[in-house]
Amino acid sequence: MIFNLKTELIIKEQLKSNLFKFGVKSKEIADIAKPGQFLEIKVSKGIVPFLKRPISIYNVDKQKEIVEFIFQVKGEGTKTLSETNIGEEIEIMGPLGNGTFEILKDKKVAILGGGIGVFPLYELAKNLKESEVNIYLGFRNKEMVVLENEFKNVSNHLIIATDDGSYGIHGFAIDELKKDLEEKQIDFLYACGPLPMLKAIRELSIEKNIPCQISLEQRMACGLGVCLGCAVKKTKENLEDEFAYSHVCKDGPVFDAREVEI
Repeated sequence: MIFNLKTELIIKEQLKSNLFKFGVKSKEIADIAKPGQFLEIKVSKGIVPFLKRPISIYNVDKQKEIVEFIFQVKGEGTKTLSETNIGEEIEIMGPLGNGTFEILKDKKVAILGGGIGVFPLYELAKNLKESEVNIYLGFRNKEMVVLENEFKNVSNHLIIATDDGSYGIHGFAIDELKKDLEEKQIDFLYACGPLPMLKAIRELSIEKNIPCQISLEQRMACGLGVCLGCAVKKTKENLEDEFAYSHVCKDGPVFDAREVEI
C-alpha cells in the first residue's frame, strides 16, 4: 500500500553543510516500510518545483512511528526542503519500490556503500541483526564521512575508507572487501553507491559466485512506473525480447546484480 499524506517534521539535523537528516511522524509508512524502499517528497510549498524528489528511507522506528531520510542539497528543490522547520508539514508519498533488500538470518553478509549511497544501507544493516554483518563504506575525504557511529552500532565489522587517505583506510572500500573475501566466507553481498562501485561489486559477485543485491539510483519523476523515465536494461539471460527493461522506481530500486545491465 502507498500513502500520500502530509506529516509533521519532528527531527531536523544538519549533518554537513549541505546534508540534512529529517524525521517525520507517520504510523502508516513506519508500519509497512521495508529496507531499500524510498519516498517521494514534495520539496516546495507552492507548485515550483512541481515534481517531488525521490529520497531513500534511512531509518524507521516502528515503535515511535518515525521515518527518517537524509538528503543532499543539490538544487532549488532540495534547498527549499532544507529550509523546512520542525513543526511544519511535509507532503510525502510512500513507501515506494517493490524491489527491496532480502533480510537473511544466520548468514555472513557484506554491505558496501559509497558516498550518499550509504543512507539506505543503515535500515538494511539494522534489520540483519540475526546475521554477521560486515560493512565497508567509502567516502571522498574526511569531511564527507558520516554516520560512522550509527553503522558501528549495527555491524560486527566496520571499515571506513577515503579516496585521499584523510580518514580511515586510504583507498576504495571495495578493495578492502576483496581482501577480506580472501580470508573469510561471505554468503551474500549488498551495495548502494556510485555506478563504478556497483559495476565493480557486480563483477566481484559473479567472479566469486556470491549472490548480490544492488540499489540503483535514477531520475524518478513519478515514483510509480508511469512516466517510464527510470528504465534499466535487463541482462541477456533475463531478456524476454531484445528490448526488455525494468524500471527502478517500480521494479527496484533493489535488484539482483545479475539481472540488470549497469
